[in-house]
Amino acid sequence: MGTVTLGVSIAVPEPYGSLLQERRAGFGDPAAYGIPTHVTLLPPTEVDAARLPGIRAHLAEVAAAGRAFPMRLSGTGTFRPLSPVVFVQVVEGGPDCARLQQRVRDEAGPLVRELHFPYHPHVTVAHGIPEEGMDRAYEELAAFEAEWTCGGFALYEQGADGVWRKLYEYGFGLSGVPAQGTSRDEPSVRA
Repeated sequence: MGTVTLGVSIAVPEPYGSLLQERRAGFGDPAAYGIPTHVTLLPPTEVDAARLPGIRAHLAEVAAAGRAFPMRLSGTGTFRPLSPVVFVQVVEGGPDCARLQQRVRDEAGPLVRELHFPYHPHVTVAHGIPEEGMDRAYEELAAFEAEWTCGGFALYEQGADGVWRKLYEYGFGLSGVPAQGTSRDEPSVRA
């Protein structure tokens, strides 16, 4: 059956998920349209495809035990020079994201893995591009503000074309369902 590359994340809802994706492309990031705008809970992880049913069951359990929480993005930050990343900061909901990612990667579950860096919830808006584009992203999104209620997360698979596609959505207090573009809370945005 082979292996698949999976990720788990909280989608940044519309209208600003698309707005940040377009801005990322405008800064010169060629991966912008292949990566939905998100807050990572599990970074890209290669697993045996036969493990997918167990992974889905695990994520459904994590979601069933979860509760909605407020998320707020504000301003920019960077991991430079350690890592070539500029991001929009998660200023509310960060501790909730941290607890959630720990449950996703629980050592008794199917997605246990070590992280290369300490967990820091954020929304990437530029990655691995020339410094000029990184600087523009940092400066031009410095006043960005957005907030919504996080009601769940999703499982994604990276295709052979490098594009990430949503496989299942997991609402807090619910079991997972196949992804079909459902909408949760109406978000508010200030850019």
